[in-house]
Amino acid sequence: MIVTVAIFGVLALLATPALRLVSQREKERDLRSALIQVRDGIDAYKRAADQGRIRLQVGDSGYPKSLDELFQGVPDQRSPQKQMIHFLRALPRDPLSPDASAPAADTWLKRSYLSPPDEPAEGADVFDIHSRSDRVGLNGVPYTKW
Repeated sequence: MIVTVAIFGVLALLATPALRLVSQREKERDLRSALIQVRDGIDAYKRAADQGRIRLQVGDSGYPKSLDELFQGVPDQRSPQKQMIHFLRALPRDPLSPDASAPAADTWLKRSYLSPPDEPAEGADVFDIHSRSDRVGLNGVPYTKW
């Protein structure tokens, strides 16, 4: 009886790090997928703007003003009925965000077109996104650099 309990204790100690690793890998996979989805949406928005399908003001970069525009949609300027163009079905959350109550757009660190790549900062548009997590991935790269 005591030996059985001891064996289960040792197995539990060995399994705990493995479960944490599996959980971290799953979150990293979800982060990669979310980054790809949103970045593809941003690129599609920019292509539509370059094609004249999105109304731009003088000085606009052609990138969305907010992440919400990607899933809420914008009027298609080439459509006679001004039908909405949607670039995402839903805005994914940063899977590493600890605040489950925050809106999805607020879970991401956003970079404006005019901000330098080594010092991303928010601005008048959304050129790129990154995770807000200060942790480092299994590959040794901080999540904010993904």
